[in-house]
Amino acid sequence: MFIYLAKKLFFIFVFLLIIFLLIVFARGYRPNFKEKKIVSTGILTVNSFPKSAQVFLNGELKGITDLNLTLSPGKYLVEVKKDGYLPWKKEITLKGELVINLFPTLFSVNPSLSPKTNIGISRAIPVNNTGKVLFFVDKDDLEKDGLYLFDINKTSLSLFPSLKPLIKKSQFPLTFDKEEFSLAKIHFAPDYKQAMLIWKENVFLIGMNEENSQPFDISASYQTLLSAWEEEKKQQETKLLTAFGRDFVKVATDSFKIIAFSPDDTKILYQAKKNFSLPHFLKTPLLVTNQTLEDRQLKINRLYVYDRKEDRNYLISNFSLLTNENLNQVFWYSDSRHLVFVKDKKITIADYDGENEQIVYSGPFEKEFLMVNEGGQLIILANLNPEVNPYPDMYNVSLK
Repeated sequence: MFIYLAKKLFFIFVFLLIIFLLIVFARGYRPNFKEKKIVSTGILTVNSFPKSAQVFLNGELKGITDLNLTLSPGKYLVEVKKDGYLPWKKEITLKGELVINLFPTLFSVNPSLSPKTNIGISRAIPVNNTGKVLFFVDKDDLEKDGLYLFDINKTSLSLFPSLKPLIKKSQFPLTFDKEEFSLAKIHFAPDYKQAMLIWKENVFLIGMNEENSQPFDISASYQTLLSAWEEEKKQQETKLLTAFGRDFVKVATDSFKIIAFSPDDTKILYQAKKNFSLPHFLKTPLLVTNQTLEDRQLKINRLYVYDRKEDRNYLISNFSLLTNENLNQVFWYSDSRHLVFVKDKKITIADYDGENEQIVYSGPFEKEFLMVNEGGQLIILANLNPEVNPYPDMYNVSLK
């Protein structure tokens, strides 16, 4: 009987020991045979796009993505490289029992261009975040001069996708000078079903869903409609802010000039309206967050990104001061993890925390216009043969 109980207790002890060791192993503890003790470790995972990129730690090749590494606590310089792509790097501090996940995106060294229009564009205006472009054609052609709508996310089997004509220039009851027509001010309705075209003292309402037989003159009452549109846009913005928390809404309303929400609505690109100390909003801070140094001491007119999921705020120092002239030259990339800049006549992309700024396109383009489609392609206006062609057209720039 005694032997039976002893065996039973032994098996229970062994079972509990195995469970304990599995828990310890799962929490990142490993045996250190040199020091003859169990030490805490951390886990680093690196998942890149594209895959099969080389991963270096402190200059030493550790493998290719996607990669999981169990490492001793400490500081590491992580570099991800692949032939034909721009390299990516980040400094991290790994702690025991914690997991750090990195998701680097590598952009091609040699982007490729493909034409999307061949009509000759005088001016192009992004229709906010709808993926559509309103553009003017004005080259002394009665049949073609006018306003057009183009969907950058719409695929087509033809080389040049069909454009939606909205209204011809000749249908306006006024005689526009050539340059003045394409420089008219444009305001969009909150639902983007209408646009307001303002030229000197004349204001016209244009439908965005179909071709207009004639513009609707609202010169006498446009201020009332414009005020109603602005109020509705503010309500839409406040509704998006509610997902960030009630306390955040008040702070953002008072202190932020919101430039754009990220495509997944988890981050905000904004300009500080005043000097201000941004409070913390998560009651329980996360154990693992982006390790880029955050900045919660806001300075007026500086550019920041706030991340709702991690309650972290980053100064975008590589594009620190904004004016009305360059406000439209910084925006979100399609994956919500990068920002796109027009800087020094080049297109650059950086991580949303401002790190890894890289030039991705330095060819010809009209710096007043830049967009990104859902597939991550840049949409630019460019004139590749200005000696014989006075007008640019729209091109896709593939970065992957």
